[in-house]
Amino acid sequence: MPISTVPYKRKYAHTKSRGRESTVVCGICGRQVPRYKTFVIRKGFRITDPTILQQVDKRFIHTMTRVIRICPACARFQGVVKPGKSVRKKHLR
Repeated sequence: MPISTVPYKRKYAHTKSRGRESTVVCGICGRQVPRYKTFVIRKGFRITDPTILQQVDKRFIHTMTRVIRICPACARFQGVVKPGKSVRKKHLR
């Protein structure tokens, strides 16, 4: 049986050598999730109107963005990650 690989990539590298994995709170539903299972998104606002961008100097624009970690269920529901077939399920056709 081939080893199952997920159809998406997470950007987390395990840093603890042993012991319990640290948990974080999902930014959408509030669930406690292990940090390695979460997806990172940035929330904030952007000025997309080109006329406003021309009028205001870029040095004085501060778009506040914050990093939010979300659980896999919320990532699928929000459209951050598209659910796909793993390698194991592709071979079962």
